[in-house]
Amino acid sequence: MDFIKQAFKVKHEFWRYLIGSLIIAIFALIGQVPFTIAAIMKHVAEGGSVYAVDEQRLMTILEPNLNLFLLLLSFAFGFLGLIIVVKYLHKQTMLSVTTARLKVDWKRVMFAFLFWGLISSGMIIIDYFASPENYVWNFELERFLILLVIAILLIPIQTSLEEYIFRGYLMQGFGLLAKNRWFPLLMTSVIFGGMHVFNPEVAKLGYGVMVYYIGTGLFLGILTLMDEGMELALGFHAANNLFGALLLTSDWTVLQTHSVLKDVAEPGAGFGDIIIPVFVVFPILLFIFAKVYKWTNWKDKLFGKIEEPVENDYTILD
Repeated sequence: MDFIKQAFKVKHEFWRYLIGSLIIAIFALIGQVPFTIAAIMKHVAEGGSVYAVDEQRLMTILEPNLNLFLLLLSFAFGFLGLIIVVKYLHKQTMLSVTTARLKVDWKRVMFAFLFWGLISSGMIIIDYFASPENYVWNFELERFLILLVIAILLIPIQTSLEEYIFRGYLMQGFGLLAKNRWFPLLMTSVIFGGMHVFNPEVAKLGYGVMVYYIGTGLFLGILTLMDEGMELALGFHAANNLFGALLLTSDWTVLQTHSVLKDVAEPGAGFGDIIIPVFVVFPILLFIFAKVYKWTNWKDKLFGKIEEPVENDYTILD
């Protein structure tokens, strides 16, 4: 059984996915309460009015490590909501939202994590030596060690929640609704990109950067559909955010950290920032993953129809 079709085994009426998404969002909002209270208290302590709050300022008003911890805490709450929704609303296992394999392939997760972690870190280091004027040394050992603990513990939860929602839960939900594969791939990518529209990067770089976010969603969705599971997407996304948070920060990104380097160049969403990652780097990565894992039948896996299997075709996953 393939990754999307196995959701036929559970309670899969589409209204359940709508209700489930709402429940997950409520849990995530509850998780934002500590951050909101702490940020408003700091705002008021610095002479600001509780009735006139600049949301962009609230996102950076706290000490960076505390800010990061409280921001990521909401994802932990959201993940709890996801588990409850999958188990009780859909009567489904987390395994079947993760992969079509009999168990999670952690070797795939680690391969994608280390592979992209090395490449993305290497690109930052190369650019640092090529354009040193665009960076300042930001490393402070004590603060960095605190960042390291927070990042290792919570960033994988943040990235995993996003993958489970978009490349797992909603990929299956939209797939069973549309009875094809291209619609869930497109819809989850657009929604994933849309979730980033309020990031400060969009305000600074313009809406053109949405091509990058949606393109990243498409890339991760293709990984999931071609590989019949989210393992590669989980590893890639975790590496992208974790290594990025540890190595590089700037004054205009959503996560400002006590990283090793700080980007002080004037930001711009030009050719190199959008076109190259989406239309050059991601296709090359797909080619490499395809060779490593011997993917075939691209047309059917990305555009084929989804038909409910007969009962005796079901495979027990756990």
